[in-house]
Amino acid sequence: MPLSANQMGNFTSETLLQLWVPLDGGHQPERCQQFSQPHWQILEPNETTHNRSTPDTEPCRDGWTYDHSEFEATIVTEWDLVCGSWKLTQMAQSIYMAGVLVGAMVLGSLADRFGRKALLSWSYLQLAVAGTATAFSPNYSSYCVLRFLVGMAVSGIILNCMSLVLEWSPTRTRTITGTLVSYSATLGQILLPGLAYVLPNWRWLQLSLSLPFFAFFCCSWWFAESARWLVLARRPEQAVQVLNRVARINGKKAEGEKLSTEALRSHLQNELAQAPGTPWDLIRTPTIQRISKCLAAVWFATSFAYYGVAMDLQGFGLRAHMLQLLFGIVDIPAKLLSTLGMSRVGRRVAQVATLVLAGLGILANIFVPAEIGALRTTLAVLGKGCLAASFNCIYLYTGELYPTAIRQTGLGVGSTMARVGGIVAPLVKLMGEQMPLAPPIIYGSIPVFSGLVALRLPETRNQPLKDTVEEVENRLAQQPDTDP
Repeated sequence: MPLSANQMGNFTSETLLQLWVPLDGGHQPERCQQFSQPHWQILEPNETTHNRSTPDTEPCRDGWTYDHSEFEATIVTEWDLVCGSWKLTQMAQSIYMAGVLVGAMVLGSLADRFGRKALLSWSYLQLAVAGTATAFSPNYSSYCVLRFLVGMAVSGIILNCMSLVLEWSPTRTRTITGTLVSYSATLGQILLPGLAYVLPNWRWLQLSLSLPFFAFFCCSWWFAESARWLVLARRPEQAVQVLNRVARINGKKAEGEKLSTEALRSHLQNELAQAPGTPWDLIRTPTIQRISKCLAAVWFATSFAYYGVAMDLQGFGLRAHMLQLLFGIVDIPAKLLSTLGMSRVGRRVAQVATLVLAGLGILANIFVPAEIGALRTTLAVLGKGCLAASFNCIYLYTGELYPTAIRQTGLGVGSTMARVGGIVAPLVKLMGEQMPLAPPIIYGSIPVFSGLVALRLPETRNQPLKDTVEEVENRLAQQPDTDP
């Protein structure tokens, strides 16, 4: 029943949609299929078409129409990552997480060999260059390669910043200093939705996020290298120079001038006699091995559950900007409470509590009907807040548990396990197509289990940082009651 163009023009958009697009199981227009020929039967009386077959379907051949109400342009709309190509969006995220994983393994170990400051400066430069280049990606493949390099740089920045903060902070202020640094990430998470609202095109957003790192790279040359690392790297002369400089900055010039290489060697002769740390030291001795196993479980569970919650953003019925803002705001009280917990009751109790509460919050959402969106969103936000508090604990706790000789390597391995969790989380999400209850049960159970595993970690509250593996072993031998 062919019709002329004039006749076709008399049809409403709804009629044309019915002519060309079949309905899915929910009686909504299919997103990725169309009829091979117009379905003229819908124009005829129902009784005459009752037994007639539906026309064959085929993939859409005329392109796609996108909803630009929230975002002007994304990698999905630019490279048509929909229908048969929708998995490429998950692949891009997995490639980024793989970069973060490789960065944790490589840059963590290199920092124990070449220093925290050098690797931090390099990470700033790599992120600035790769991030800026990402904004000009000509195709999907180059975008993924550049995002991999960005992920590596992000690992280098996080790990080296935390090590420098821990190794320069006095014992009494270590908790609050580490938390203040983590709040910089919270501030970024709060500002990001506003920036994304102002810059709805992903290229301009990517560019605006990357260019400041050129300035950070230039500023990083004025950072002070870790004096602890310089001593263990057998460079006491540079350690004295750095300590003198810091003393002048802190208004303690007279005390700094009293320092000398000979006095430093005399005071730290045991540390200078130790061989440099290696990744093998993470499992060489019983106590460090136990610490490494427990921390691996905690790092994995925290990241695994975090990305499990984050991937379900669209299931809460809020605009992406608003939900991202809520997820950032909840970090403020969550990290504050975790800081108070670490200071008052200890790192171990705070770590266990944040993981267990996060898991219980995720599991509780299983019993909340989808119609009660406000309660589901509240539980998700609270669970995310507990996981942010867990991250706040684990960075500080890991840095305190490992000695200086292998601290960066230990943080790198922990961060690696976190990235493995981030990579595995989407795979569990895919199970929901066949078993809807499986993902939330897994996302909630693993943090609870890992929280119980964390009970085997020793307490480090109000204890000075250790510099060698032997010091950690001796401390635990002298304090056998630190473990439950």
